[in-house]
Amino acid sequence: MFEKSIKFLLENAGTVIKYRLHKELLRDLSETNENKLLKEVYKTSHFQLLKTYIKTNGYIGIGMHSWDKFKETPLQDGETAARLLSYYSIPKTNPIIKNFIHALRNDDVLQKEFSYYKPEIARFTNRFLGLRNGGGLMVLIYTMQALLGYGDDDEVKEFQNISIEAFKSILQYNSLDEITKTNKNLSKKYNYPYIEEDTYFPCSYHLATLAYTHNWRTKKNISVMVDAINHLSKIIDKEYNMHIKIKNNYYCPLWALIRPLEAFSLKLIPHNYVMYRRILTEIAMLGVGDKVNVIKDSINSVKEVLSKDGIIHVKFNSSYQKLRYLKMLEYTTAYSEVGLEENYKKETALECDLTFWALQFLSYAEKKDKIYG
Repeated sequence: MFEKSIKFLLENAGTVIKYRLHKELLRDLSETNENKLLKEVYKTSHFQLLKTYIKTNGYIGIGMHSWDKFKETPLQDGETAARLLSYYSIPKTNPIIKNFIHALRNDDVLQKEFSYYKPEIARFTNRFLGLRNGGGLMVLIYTMQALLGYGDDDEVKEFQNISIEAFKSILQYNSLDEITKTNKNLSKKYNYPYIEEDTYFPCSYHLATLAYTHNWRTKKNISVMVDAINHLSKIIDKEYNMHIKIKNNYYCPLWALIRPLEAFSLKLIPHNYVMYRRILTEIAMLGVGDKVNVIKDSINSVKEVLSKDGIIHVKFNSSYQKLRYLKMLEYTTAYSEVGLEENYKKETALECDLTFWALQFLSYAEKKDKIYG
């Protein structure tokens, strides 16, 4: 089954997928061949575009996860740039990443970078608020450091602990009604349930930070993550519209995990344009094996789909639906799945993307963290 998948990818996939396939799954690269493939990755159009957005202070793009009207393309953004560097598996020793990390850890640089628009000035001033639930700018800045390979440094250690506590907090609740409030002064139309800024609640950035780091991994902590994610699946049986109250304002949390976690299914791919496969991947990266139910179910589903010819095929209801999905993959932003192919007009591009994801997911999901047993 996997031989068919690998053969298909080697014959059809683009540069980034071939590089990651050899480096991470086949693990058959000599240092010379790895450097050769990496040079090809550096030639890709998106990597070349990213280089044009690098500033002299090391920061990349404009702001982070905000105000698209100021950007030429979605890649001209700190978060999108960090995601591309991470998903393209650019070594953390690359000067672009090292300089970017330095910028992300320099308050003077950040203050300058978040002064281009008045609301961003306030966002920077309040950057440390909402760390427990995904309501602040530093949530993004810490997570991007983790994605770039620097999340185990002392700089991010406290946020690692906060992320674990955010998941652990779920275990004491049987419903979100136990932690949410409503503002009787707001009209019914805008009176969303909300939580206070100091309330713990897990978001996708907490998950990503833990997925891309290792210092937190003890048998006890991984067991907590297993129990918390399984419990989250029990109490989140519908999609909630929850806000966070920070000072006197109400904000949408940064992808709080307030929608049901769904196991892999071909039927879901065209309809889940935002973080469906990505969430499954990052849960599997925690080293939880198949003890998380949604991962266990996804393993079985992925294997069943691959058993036919080793390739993930998706049927769309219309050409518009397909174009919309492919457009979403063009830039890997906070609002999209991970796209590794360079040209989605190529007939096999989507199949390569999904098939590589399937192999990658199984690699993470079936290999428990060594300290967990």
